[in-house]
Amino acid sequence: MENNALARSFTRTSLLRFAMPNIIMMVFLSLYTIIDGIFISRFVGELALSATNMFYPVTSIQLALSIMLGTGGSALIVMTMGQGDPATARGQFTFITVVSLLLGMFISILCLSHLERILTLLGTSSAQMAYAQSYAKYLLYFSPMLFLQGVFQIFFSSAGKPVLGLVAIMAGGVTNMVLDFLLMGPLQLGVVGAALATGIGYSVPTIIGVIYFSCNRKGSLYFTKFHLDPKFLMRCCSNGSSEMVSNVATAVSTFLFNIIFMKFWAEDGVAAITILSYFQFVFSAVFMGFSMGVAPVISYKYGAKDKEQLQRICRFSAVFILGCSVGIYLLSRLVIGDVLVIFTDRGSPVYDLAISGFGIYALQFLFMGFSIFASSMFTALGNGLVSALISISRTFLFLVICLLLFPVLWGETGVWLAVPAAELLGILISISFFTWGRKTYGYQ
Repeated sequence: MENNALARSFTRTSLLRFAMPNIIMMVFLSLYTIIDGIFISRFVGELALSATNMFYPVTSIQLALSIMLGTGGSALIVMTMGQGDPATARGQFTFITVVSLLLGMFISILCLSHLERILTLLGTSSAQMAYAQSYAKYLLYFSPMLFLQGVFQIFFSSAGKPVLGLVAIMAGGVTNMVLDFLLMGPLQLGVVGAALATGIGYSVPTIIGVIYFSCNRKGSLYFTKFHLDPKFLMRCCSNGSSEMVSNVATAVSTFLFNIIFMKFWAEDGVAAITILSYFQFVFSAVFMGFSMGVAPVISYKYGAKDKEQLQRICRFSAVFILGCSVGIYLLSRLVIGDVLVIFTDRGSPVYDLAISGFGIYALQFLFMGFSIFASSMFTALGNGLVSALISISRTFLFLVICLLLFPVLWGETGVWLAVPAAELLGILISISFFTWGRKTYGYQ
């Protein structure tokens, strides 16, 4: 395994350098949705912006499934490499890639066949329906690309090539930005242009991944012959279930937010929470990128029984997450006003509503990072159950309870308070499991 970059000894600096491309990559991925939002809001209008967000739960579910296959499979495959069996690991990687492609095709066909019914169930209003249908229809054509991009972004790190993954995602992000401007600006394609720009943005890193894993025969991972292995697929799904739950929870919370904000503030409310959710996308991407970047290292060191490295990596990660949490919270409070004017005019109903609630909403940034890392770490250690329990607690169970209960108890203030409260409860669960696993996995 001399070609495997995960086998070396990591210092704090080298670990951060290894994870940094994943952080930047995840931020760029979050920009896909944000860039669409900026151009849609400015070129088409705030009603169109709220309409496209009504479809986001479906996108979240697709992301959930692709990340489940990628993270769950990556941890097991990297452990296999750490145990000295690269040939088996390559076959398993190829198998997961094929499953991802087929699943993306299936979901695309299924959703296109029932699109209007799905949008109605998601609470899309009659004013939003035409925009939502046009956007969703064209975005669904690119579902297979979305699935493969989600898998490849994880396996670039597993193959010891996080910089290549970063370059691929940046290429997709730049393509998305340029096409957003061209298709919605001079060509005036509206939300259809936004969907096409995003879909083509998905395709760029996917094509780069296909070329790399097909042609590079000197690296640790590449496409080979494979055999159907339902048991391995189930293990991948089980191990990656926490990451799936996190993204399904995003779909559920987006749906609930859309319904609740529509009830309190109509379409302006949906537009406001759509814009503020972009902050959550970007800042959680920092934590997710770091956690995903470190995860292959944790998996490899655990598989190789290198406890000294494992302990050093986990200690540094906890300190890094704490520092980022405080920094991100302070940054968000400083830039909120200036960022909002990119989407909507200062003093508009959407602007005023977003400003009034952000002080409470932003508290979540102090708590979310450690839970994201803890969940990812247990996935990397092969304990999908604990990882899933952490994700289910903070992103589903606590969040749904708070979203349903707090508005009844405290009205509009309760709507804004729901997410920070759920994250605070979630970090308590994460700390409990983190403490429990110290001796079991040797990272104490």
